[in-house]
Order: sequence, then structure tokens, then C-alpha cells
Amino acid sequence: MHSVCCIKQVPDTAEVKIDPETNTLVRAGVESISNPYDMVALEEAVRLRERYGGTVTAICMGPPQGEVSLREAFSLGADAVVLLSDRAFAGADTLATSYTLSKAIEKLGRELPVDLVLCGKQAIDGDTAQTGPGIATRLGLTQFTYVVAVDDLDLENGQVQVKRRVAGGVEIIRGPLPALLTVELELAEPRRAPLPSLIASLREPVTVWDAQAMDASPELLGIKGSPTWVRAISSPPAREGGPKFDAGEGVEKAVSQCLDVLMDEKGFLSKLLKKWEA
Repeated sequence: MHSVCCIKQVPDTAEVKIDPETNTLVRAGVESISNPYDMVALEEAVRLRERYGGTVTAICMGPPQGEVSLREAFSLGADAVVLLSDRAFAGADTLATSYTLSKAIEKLGRELPVDLVLCGKQAIDGDTAQTGPGIATRLGLTQFTYVVAVDDLDLENGQVQVKRRVAGGVEIIRGPLPALLTVELELAEPRRAPLPSLIASLREPVTVWDAQAMDASPELLGIKGSPTWVRAISSPPAREGGPKFDAGEGVEKAVSQCLDVLMDEKGFLSKLLKKWEA
């Protein structure tokens, strides 16, 4: 079985900066981490290999610093890693990103057929949850989103059964391989890499592919291949605190002031009466 895990590097901070000309994230000088959802996907890929055998390949699209996340993947059990790095990939939205990743998976599949693609449900910097489904659509894979458990993997009959989070509960669903899974954080707890694996990961080769290596169409990459344009970005105004009542001058006075404020609020009395009637 060949599993491919997609990993994204994301800023390790909430104080992100935006390029005013391109309206894209400025990653230079910002510490990065591996997207937590993707690390859960990697952990599940490694667990499935431990149960069923096979190979786990981790891929990451980004600048050369993406090698750090891929070496982390090595230390956690990945058998091979590929960094997709090319200036042509810069500024990609989810449509262009899914195209680039799908081209890499196609290339991997020509060397060793891919049975499973695992992605985090979303990246913590964008929160779109679109890249995984985009890959599945481009490659024609069975798609399972919001996965919280992989119950069964029947390689002989080419079937996989998962539990996925839905509104109000959990859905058990089965479908044919090859398939793509986007996973929730609760699916697995990523392991800690032992020291020997951390040391060994520093010596492992990281394969680097550019657009030409994947035979990717330039017009579908990066900003050129991104129909999503951000017109403007602004921070929401800071929320002002609500009224405060000081009981130091007397509890009764503070309570009276609180009630006066509530009574002046539009609709408060009608809501209160409805609750009493219920």
C-alpha cells in the first residue's frame, strides 16, 4: 500500500503580515511549523503502514525552508519525502495549490501506485478546507472529509471504511480505493520522534521537484493559476468592553445599575417574558 501525506508549513504566530501589493502572506522572517492537522494525517498514514505494510511518502509545497517539515516527517516515520519548490508556485490559492499537489501525486503514482492520500482537514493559516477536496476532484479519487477514524482498510477488495464528523453526530461510510481522506485532530495523537530517528532524519535525502519536473502547466501555477483575488484586507475594530458595575459602593446600587442597563436594551424584556412563558 502506498500512502501520500500532504504537509503544509504555516506561520507559528497569529501576528501574520500581509504584502500590501499582492495581499498574500509574508512568510520571510516568520517562524514556521508543520500544520497540526497535517501531522495527524501523517500519524495515521504511519499507523496504517504499521498495520497493513507499504510505503508512506510525505510531500510539501513551499520555499526551501519546507525541508524542515519534511525532515520532521522522516523522523516520525515517513519512508520518502518530496519538496515541491519553485518560484512559479508562489502566491497560489487553493485551486492552484491543489493542481500542484495533484501533479506531484500523479508523478509519484507512476513510480508506485497511490492507494491513499491523507491531508489535514484544513490549514491553520487559511482555514479554507478546500485543498484536500480539490486534489480528490482533480485526481478522481473517492473523497472522505472530516475523518475521525479509519475503521477498516480492505486492500484485497480495494475498499476503505471510515467514520466522519457530521452535524449532530458521526457517519460511517465505505468506498473504493484509491481514496483521499481529510482528517480531524481527534483522529490520532502524533507520536514523539525518538532521538535516533531525529538524528537519522538529518541525513536522509530530500527530493526536490520544480514545475518542469512534474510537467505542470505554468498558467495553472501560483498567482497565474489563482482566480481568487483578495481585494482588500483589514483588521476588525477592537471590541470595547461592556459596562462595569462597582459593588464597592454597595451591592444593591450595583445591581440596580445593572438592571437599568438591561431594561434599556432593546428587546430584553420581550425575551425575558418569552422565557417565563415557556
